[in-house]
Amino acid sequence: MLTGSDGVNAWNRWREDNPGVIPDLSGADLSEGDLLKANLSAADLSGADLSGADLTEADLRMTDFSHANLSGANLARTTLARANLNAANLSWADLRQANLIGSRLIGANLHRANLHRANLHRANLHRANLARADLSGVDFRGARLVGADLRACLLLSCLLEYADLTGSRVYGASVWDARLTGATQKDLVITQNEQPTITVDNLEVAQFVYLLLNNAKIRDVIDTITSKAVLILGRFTPERKRTLDALRDALRARNYLPIVFDFEKPTNRDYTETVSTLAHLARFVIADLTDPRSIPQELTAIAPRLLSVPVRPLLLGSQKEWGMFNDLARYPQVIEPFHYTDDEMLLRCLESDVIEPAERKARELTGY
Repeated sequence: MLTGSDGVNAWNRWREDNPGVIPDLSGADLSEGDLLKANLSAADLSGADLSGADLTEADLRMTDFSHANLSGANLARTTLARANLNAANLSWADLRQANLIGSRLIGANLHRANLHRANLHRANLHRANLARADLSGVDFRGARLVGADLRACLLLSCLLEYADLTGSRVYGASVWDARLTGATQKDLVITQNEQPTITVDNLEVAQFVYLLLNNAKIRDVIDTITSKAVLILGRFTPERKRTLDALRDALRARNYLPIVFDFEKPTNRDYTETVSTLAHLARFVIADLTDPRSIPQELTAIAPRLLSVPVRPLLLGSQKEWGMFNDLARYPQVIEPFHYTDDEMLLRCLESDVIEPAERKARELTGY
């Protein structure tokens, strides 16, 4: 008898004594069997029924499970490196921390399987069904997931570097902190089977694009941000805080959404990227150039990528632009600086000399 601790121990001893024999268990009924730590490496289990079997920590290297029924089986911490699982039924199977390096799962059914922290490095999952599977922490580096069904699966902290996801179905997939360097992400299907096909080329934005298409509230929020948000850049020292507050209040009174980035600390690369992200959401940017130690670096970095968002520079008193401002001024979205003598003048001229020129430039650049 193969199953049970005594049977498995006897089986493993037989395998050790007969290393050249490849066991043929194709079509065998081992359902609900106790195969804990069994040595089934390189065995032929094609078409076998192992549904509900306990194969925890079993040695299944290079084993042929093609067309086998492993539904509900416990395969936690098993070694399945280079195993053949083509067209196998692994639905509801427990594959936590299993080693599936280089395994073949072409057309395999892994619906609702638990693969938490499994290693599928360079595995072939072409057209595999992974719908609703727990794939959190899985190592998919270099794996082939072409045409795979990833609908409603959990992809938390997955390693997907250099994986091929071409044509996979990702409707409802939860993707957070995935590492996708070098991954091929073409033609990802974000709709259900019965809906018209819509594809995107980025796994991380797939869920956002779907929500954008199907949720009017989200569209309204984005429309509000991009039509009403005004990014205010500057270095507003304590004595100039009054200028910032007055400018912000005046914009709110005109139904704008002011977003303030106060450069009170030394800038770094993260600041520049944050400014770029906020600027791309804005209707226009108001940049106070009064303190030349702050925003020139950020404006110079983002101007080439911000051609559709007007920039309205401000200068207090008789100050001059910094030396390299001419390089910035050559971009079509950068408006000539507005010089103001004090807060009262800035607020008095806000509509005519700040908002209206910026809105006019926005309409010129975007058409609306």
